Amino acid sequence: MSSTVLKIAVNVPLSREFDYLPPKRGAPPATGCRVRVPFGRRHEIGLVLGHAADSSLPAAKIRRVDEVIDTSPVVAAAELRLIRFTSDYYHHPIGEVVSAAMPALLRQGKALHPTVEMLVITDLGEATDIETLATRAPRQGELLEYLLDAGGNGVDAERLGEELPNWRRAAKPLFDKGLIARIETRAADFDETLGCDAQTGPALNDDQRDALATLRCSDSFGAYLIDGVTGSGKTELYLTRMQDVINRGQQVLVLAPEIGLTPQLVSRLRQRLGIQPALLHSGRTDVERLTAWRAARSGAARLVVGTRSAIFTPLKNPGLIIVDEEHDHSFKQQEGLRYSARDLAIVRAKQLDIPVILGSATPTLEMLQHCRGGNYRHIRLPVRAGGARPPSVRLVDTMRSPARDGISETLATAITSHLDAGGQALVFLNRRGFAPTLICAACGHIAECGRCDSRLTVHARSRELRCHHCGAVRPLETRCGECGETVKPLGEGTQRLEEALRTRFPEKSVTRIDSDSMQQKGAMIEALDRATHGHADILVGTQMLSKGHHFPKLTLVGIVNADQGLFGTDFRSAERMAQSIVQVAGRAGRESRPGEVLIQTAFPDHPFWSTLIDGGYEKVSAEALAERELTRWPPFTRLALIRAAAHRHNDALGFLELAKNRAMRKADDSLRILGPVDAPMARKAGRYRTQLLLQSSDRQALHSLLRELRPALEEEPAARKVRWSIDVDPIELF
Repeated sequence: MSSTVLKIAVNVPLSREFDYLPPKRGAPPATGCRVRVPFGRRHEIGLVLGHAADSSLPAAKIRRVDEVIDTSPVVAAAELRLIRFTSDYYHHPIGEVVSAAMPALLRQGKALHPTVEMLVITDLGEATDIETLATRAPRQGELLEYLLDAGGNGVDAERLGEELPNWRRAAKPLFDKGLIARIETRAADFDETLGCDAQTGPALNDDQRDALATLRCSDSFGAYLIDGVTGSGKTELYLTRMQDVINRGQQVLVLAPEIGLTPQLVSRLRQRLGIQPALLHSGRTDVERLTAWRAARSGAARLVVGTRSAIFTPLKNPGLIIVDEEHDHSFKQQEGLRYSARDLAIVRAKQLDIPVILGSATPTLEMLQHCRGGNYRHIRLPVRAGGARPPSVRLVDTMRSPARDGISETLATAITSHLDAGGQALVFLNRRGFAPTLICAACGHIAECGRCDSRLTVHARSRELRCHHCGAVRPLETRCGECGETVKPLGEGTQRLEEALRTRFPEKSVTRIDSDSMQQKGAMIEALDRATHGHADILVGTQMLSKGHHFPKLTLVGIVNADQGLFGTDFRSAERMAQSIVQVAGRAGRESRPGEVLIQTAFPDHPFWSTLIDGGYEKVSAEALAERELTRWPPFTRLALIRAAAHRHNDALGFLELAKNRAMRKADDSLRILGPVDAPMARKAGRYRTQLLLQSSDRQALHSLLRELRPALEEEPAARKVRWSIDVDPIELF
């Protein structure tokens, strides 16, 4: 063909680019522009990845682009390079990678500067007696009062939907009466000057000054692991290095593992740097995320803070990438495009030739091994900043001091002692709900999910049984469905702990922080604020409480049911258990008051405990690395997991048998194939799940195999009967 052919990525699960002709009129769209294209019977938004002089398809089969959306590229060459790497390394269709890398509104074909629907109160609405209206129509009164409080600028309809989910029904009569009006306006641009005046930070100690000197040794690419005990002042190093970069007129991208960490982090950034960060996480509206994305792209935002997907945010003047709590599993996407934002941060920093800083009190073994090999710089902060001492740690033998509703007498006594001294206590259990099991005392029948191979969790307050895997809900039963006898909850969850603590300490304030109690908008920020200012005497929660939070009055941490990871089948069990315990223990005694950690266990003589208590995380990680090297598990080999799920077990298993046979024909001696076998939870949400593990000591050989295997499997007729995926560097195996 003689005319230009456009190579276009379309959001479909096929590992290829699609050929289209440009529109008959006008110049062909540039690489990085969005277009609307016919795709089968649908019309899709695509991204131009490049131009070609010809196509392997017959001219008669190449269709034309319907519409060119952008006159100039919205995705620059640097971001396209990262997108191509992500697609190639994770063996995922490039159209789906492009979709994951762009804000939702751009994926939908909306303008880079979209108009937004705003609701405003009219003069007539301001003159209305809202109290009288509210007596007749409470929701109308609520909406009118909300708009009145918002002032003359009005409220974004998308944001209003989060605050008052059913506002549209209440709005119609208010529109009809002329009390409110709807206006279309261009979305406001980001303004980083909304921050407060910058404040001076504390003086750095010797370890921090040495670390800072290392970080400042180069502004080119280098990966720096800050391995600092909890409370050692890692954030102070981040802030100082950020200021260096911002003073040069460059941008900083900060990745945090979860939304729950961002309120405290953002507040601290504002105070110390004196500028407003551009925020990118799922708690923001689509318009707000696009506004922040656009500001990062233009350079108007010098500081960008986000969760996992923010790694794809365009930066006009990149200078530094920081990954806080690099060990956190939230950086690995577990559905769809299964990428690691931490690993992509390192790749992106190398592509941009800028430094990347990774911080953690419990670094992953992968990062530690990179440091051992000399690829990354290992910066240690062995002591807490400001003179704070590490907490004392002791075990509570629950065989000698039995736990009632999860709380042993030893732990209850310690809570009393710390509260009486003006301290604060945190009780940690990584299991939400009231109890993990509902069991019949007579016949032993256990309430199970009808769609998953899992037990239903008791949620006492809502009187429900819930499946934490597929979301199924049914009313809480009082009688056994098998024999008719009385049933009772077995085990503890955070709800049960909360009730037990309220009963034991009726005069104290108890606050539970888990994904069930923090569902309402703003609940997490409010709860953390109460905890930070000491208004909550006792905190109860899951992993959400262990990550990076600073509670000045907290002096006691009690870890309930610490034995969950002692006998795990996953080769990462010991590493993860140590990380969890060290992180939550690190919340205690971060200021002048000494901290104490009590760990309830039925196996106090297990060797894991002596390793952790005597040698800390450093000894646990050293022993785990030695064991991994001996047994040839990561980071000494590379893994890829192929998963399949289907309504019929034979369909899922049969598809992976095909994958195994194809892999064996291409494999060399470096490859080990395990399976296919049923997943640990063989049935989830009504589908049977199977998996095939590929393990290799040669990363290039593994990726070469996957590069041929994926398109071949897409062509298999059996693939139409299953949902399947390839997970490179999986963090969940068993």
